[in-house]
Amino acid sequence: MLQTLQIKNFALIEQLHIDFTGSFSIITGETGAGKSILLGALGLVLGNRADLGSLKDKEQKCVIEAHFKIADYNLQEFFTANDLDYEDVTILRREILPSGKSRAFINDSPANLTEVQELGHYLIDIHSQQQTRELSDELYQMQILDAVAGNNATLDTFKKQLSVFKQAQSALKKLEDQKANLGKEQDYNTYLLNELLGAKLKAGEQAELESEQEKLSNVEFIKESIAKALAVANEEQIGAVQNLKEIKNALQKISGISEEYAAFYERVNSLLIELDDVTDGISEHYEQLVNDPEALEQVNQKLQLIYNLQKKHNVTTVEELITIQNELESNVVLAEGLDEAIEKQHQNVAKAKKEVDATAVILNKARQKAIPVLTEKITAILAQVGMPNARFKFEVIAGDTYYNNGKDAINLLFSANKGTNFGLLKKVASGGEMSRIMLAIKSVLANYSKLPSIIFDEIDTGVSGEVAIKMGDIMKGMSSEMQVFAITHLPQIAAKGDQHYKVYKSTSGNTTVSELKLLTHDERVREIAEMLSGKDVSDSALTHAKALLG
Repeated sequence: MLQTLQIKNFALIEQLHIDFTGSFSIITGETGAGKSILLGALGLVLGNRADLGSLKDKEQKCVIEAHFKIADYNLQEFFTANDLDYEDVTILRREILPSGKSRAFINDSPANLTEVQELGHYLIDIHSQQQTRELSDELYQMQILDAVAGNNATLDTFKKQLSVFKQAQSALKKLEDQKANLGKEQDYNTYLLNELLGAKLKAGEQAELESEQEKLSNVEFIKESIAKALAVANEEQIGAVQNLKEIKNALQKISGISEEYAAFYERVNSLLIELDDVTDGISEHYEQLVNDPEALEQVNQKLQLIYNLQKKHNVTTVEELITIQNELESNVVLAEGLDEAIEKQHQNVAKAKKEVDATAVILNKARQKAIPVLTEKITAILAQVGMPNARFKFEVIAGDTYYNNGKDAINLLFSANKGTNFGLLKKVASGGEMSRIMLAIKSVLANYSKLPSIIFDEIDTGVSGEVAIKMGDIMKGMSSEMQVFAITHLPQIAAKGDQHYKVYKSTSGNTTVSELKLLTHDERVREIAEMLSGKDVSDSALTHAKALLG
């Protein structure tokens, strides 16, 4: 509920501080006195757009602050979700600076307008004839029906199940798209993979093959060189082996004279042993060397295959080709495994659909059951406010489309008079009828859900007499469940309030300001009498005012 409203430097208001109670409050005043300014200030603090025209003194900032008692509103989750400090008495403040900049605060924490507007929906409902258009909205009509049906918990369940269902559908589509994309390339990828697998690539083999190719291509030259080397080494008279043996024998004779000669002898002996080993190895290799055109052709073919594959895949090594081969294998295996994954996800979607559909049926049945209850209550109230022949027909139609509140579509049909056909409410109800219908609906909802504070802004326009009294009674009844404000020109409604505030203008020098004050009992009698007879209050008007208040 709105506890306190403070306004500074806004439109015609210099400074205003007013406290409210949680019951039925009346606000009256002459046309142009500033009632719209009061609503404008409330609108700003609840997140409406602002401009410099809102400032009374263009050199000073405008500050609007509203205190709301929200302990019973279960809004802790909203504050947590928006990283705001929760207080049982929450303060909304809006500042408009002379520069034109605007700032908003929730419990002294800076907030953006979206957060303020969202919170404002939970706190106060400013209702005028112009705002009855929401009654024509199918979503709002369903919310009315769900409130009477007590569907809050079921709706929460449905929303969670719907989220799971949509996620399952999204996951299925992703898998199917993946399969489709892979399918387009599957044949080509398989061809590339088979080509690489057929090459039987091994890491490091390119260097080995190129070396083998070099040897096979130069067999005669290699044999000639090796033969020459062997001849030089093994020539009987002047070969390297024979010469080393002679050196060895010479040094052996003097090796016993000193350690130095012995060391020379050992070194030459080692060289001779190594040379013998080298010549034996070369000789053995020489025997194995043969001119093998077939082997050379095989090596050339394998290398050419590798070079072609490298060119095709734009790489330079066998190792890179093996990496590509592994990736292609993974894609082919993935494509083959997608069918199983898709089938499993189809089962998940079917399960989620079954659950959400079952909850949608529960919602539909609860709504069908609530229709006669809601219809009876609304028509009973409308009969009291001058619409005795009003008839309603709620058509709730189960469909296949998933909405956030179920699978039902709704049509609200209305007939104001006997003998007239039903038509869509938004097409056949007049503005005055819509105002009274909205009042009746809000009255019914007050008994079923925790509504925010509500301000009825002259919704009594066009009614009078007994109908006005009944409208006042209805608003008075609503105030037992919620905080109700009524801005009115009708004395019959003004007399029903628990408190009565008057908006008025006063002039000081060249300045005109709007002010709001809580009326005493005597002031209230006088105000209602003026509403009955004008500024020249007669004794009969005073008597009538006292009777209305009594």
